Amino acid sequence: MTTQMFGAPIKRKEDPRLVTGGGRYLDDLGHDALAAAFVRSPHAHARIVDIDASDAVDVEGVVGIYVHEDLPGRVAEPLPLLIPHPTLTHGRTGYALAKDEVNHVGEPVVMVVATDRYVAEDACQRIRVTYDQLPVVVGIETARDGEQLVHDDVPGNVAAHMLQEVGDVDAAMAAAPHTLTLDLDIERSACMPMEGRGVYARWDRDRGELRMYSSTQTSTGVRAAVAAKLDLPLAKVECIAPDVGGGFGVKIVHPWPEEVLVPWAAMLVGRPVKWAEDRREHFISAAHERGQLQQVTVGFDDDGHLLALDVKLWHDNGAYTPYGIIVPIITSTQLLGPYKPGTYRCEFWSLYTNTVLVTPYRGAGRPQGCFAMERTMDAIADELGLDRTEVRSRNFILPSEMPWDHGLLFQDGRPLKYDSGDFPASLAKLKQLVGWDDFADYRRQAEAEGRKVGLGIGCYVEGTGVGPYEGGHIQVETSGRVNVATGLTSQGQGHETVFAQIVAQELGVRMEDVFVTTGDTRKMPYAVGTFASRAAVMSGSAIALGARQVREKALRIAADALEVSPDDLEIVDGTVRVKGAPTTSMSLGTVSVLSNPLRYAFDEAAKAATQFAGTFDPDKPPVAEGEEPGLEGKGFYSPTQATFANGMHAAVVETDPVTAEIKILRYCVIHDCGTMINPMIVEGQVHGGVAQGVGGALYERMAYDESGQLLNASFMDFLMPYASEVPTIEADHLETPSPLNPLGIKGAGEAGCIPVSAVIASAIEDAEGFPITRMPISPNDLWDLRRRHADGEIPSLHRLSRTSSKEPTA
Repeated sequence: MTTQMFGAPIKRKEDPRLVTGGGRYLDDLGHDALAAAFVRSPHAHARIVDIDASDAVDVEGVVGIYVHEDLPGRVAEPLPLLIPHPTLTHGRTGYALAKDEVNHVGEPVVMVVATDRYVAEDACQRIRVTYDQLPVVVGIETARDGEQLVHDDVPGNVAAHMLQEVGDVDAAMAAAPHTLTLDLDIERSACMPMEGRGVYARWDRDRGELRMYSSTQTSTGVRAAVAAKLDLPLAKVECIAPDVGGGFGVKIVHPWPEEVLVPWAAMLVGRPVKWAEDRREHFISAAHERGQLQQVTVGFDDDGHLLALDVKLWHDNGAYTPYGIIVPIITSTQLLGPYKPGTYRCEFWSLYTNTVLVTPYRGAGRPQGCFAMERTMDAIADELGLDRTEVRSRNFILPSEMPWDHGLLFQDGRPLKYDSGDFPASLAKLKQLVGWDDFADYRRQAEAEGRKVGLGIGCYVEGTGVGPYEGGHIQVETSGRVNVATGLTSQGQGHETVFAQIVAQELGVRMEDVFVTTGDTRKMPYAVGTFASRAAVMSGSAIALGARQVREKALRIAADALEVSPDDLEIVDGTVRVKGAPTTSMSLGTVSVLSNPLRYAFDEAAKAATQFAGTFDPDKPPVAEGEEPGLEGKGFYSPTQATFANGMHAAVVETDPVTAEIKILRYCVIHDCGTMINPMIVEGQVHGGVAQGVGGALYERMAYDESGQLLNASFMDFLMPYASEVPTIEADHLETPSPLNPLGIKGAGEAGCIPVSAVIASAIEDAEGFPITRMPISPNDLWDLRRRHADGEIPSLHRLSRTSSKEPTA
């Protein structure tokens, strides 16, 4: 019998190729191509007075030098605003090459195309750009006061102002026995994939066809955007995502300026052109995320039940808004986590600054929202002297209350309605895993040894699998090979494995016979992209539906050939056979042969499908009405709403009494992404997410000075956790299937990073005895907080810790 594939911890199919150097990344392509390089603005805000390229034009090997005035038609127009929204009243996007003004350091001003990158960079250094510097807006507070403007036509630097409210918050707050107000701060960070952005384009002048390769999270989106910009028929543009060395959100923007300029240059000069981003370019010209100021006012009763929640957010969207206001919308809606808020109001302002634009980064607004909510729950527990888990438990949405409609609109414009989950069960698992009720004993032992330890907790709900759709195409060859194509892209998530598992299970074939292609518009022109933890939910469901079509057709064809009912057949290890009589059978490859009536026999197998094989009914057409030749199926999955995964994390930290160094002793995760396709890959996603979350909590911040210069634009200065800083992660899973899709799955890609800042803040606060309201936090920050606490500037916590854990394992 076919081995159970769905739900099995199968090793990744793609790894042998990748770890032995067989990967094909963007910069592995186009070695014979011309190279592009860019002159980028050294100023955060300035008018372009003059561009003098006279010293560069005669450099040997230079093919072309281009400024905005050289760009034709739509190429010269602003880049698209991808996700318009009614409250985004002052959306602004940049140009492929800056026109008249630059609005952040790193904005492209001049493109040079040359025989190689070295020549192009040399020419860039010879180009002199004269600027008239303008006032610079850096930081949310500066943007909020509105004295200086990023864009002259945007009053108060406000790109968007949005308000959602459920219930009468003012009345509920006024009647609440207790109220608290918290002022919170999450600093700007960035995701830093191992591979930067890149694009390579080839123009076939005779056929009028453009083929481009991009290190992107949305090949279909890049294709459509470039076709529109270059006035090309969509059918004449192909976009392929090769192996992509990490995305994490920064590669979801489409098109980046370079994705327009490189294909345009290839068409103009009639030769292939390539650009691969260097690391400094990525720091100053890609995208950042996270930066928000938050004010939370909460009303609650004597038992800690939420009665009213009033939240104000100020979001830094950088210089432009090509991806709309998705991040603050997600923060404002996902902030609620697993809780019933009583009444809820969230108002946010998305503000322009003269810094790199902000687009989704793994978690996409959820870490900020989780930080706000979980800091609030800890503050309530402190105010009432209650166990932090008890306060959370009293506010949980219960399984019997699912589906739970919060009465808000989510990022996809559809209702924020939780489909499934069992939050009390997750909390019980987490407390058991971390040893919550035993932590007081461990704390006393640590204190006797002169050590300061604390225990933190964070809970979250994550909207995953947002629409509008994804598709999957399955084709069985006459050899029995099964080809699977889906349009979304892969950046290391294990798609080749999990999608093959789905097909193997649904179709009854061996894993080794399934071959998956992603991100190639030649194979699947209709797709949306990889983001928002949607690949498994969307493409996984579509692939399952397509595989079921293939299975149904295969059984029908085999039934005719074997003269049995389709109900009497099963498919096992690629063989269609009669149940209970397995010797009466035929291979799936043979079924594929029979599915395609042939005039010519190309090989021995094909003879069975030719007109004189005697395997058909002469009274019926060779291809039945409503059928197509071949053993293929195509499925599309388009949900009515997102599905909501969830989880809970806990951590034990130690803070050095002298140096204020913060060390994570234990990190525990309970994760619910519905039915798991591959638990090993789910755990890998969780581990990677926690690692990025640790970076965001303790190390990673974008440090701008008041003139808009990024002070730490290299890996010498921008800190990321090494393996030595990432704790061993102890994980357990809860599976509450989603009722919204055919596989019962929810997304898993972003979950690991969402609550980490909240968890670490909770644990440090528990160790130190005073509130932690700003992340990331460094030893210097903690040392300063200790000083301010000693001076009476920061209050002590009210509650005595009543919680704790087992001795951390080494």
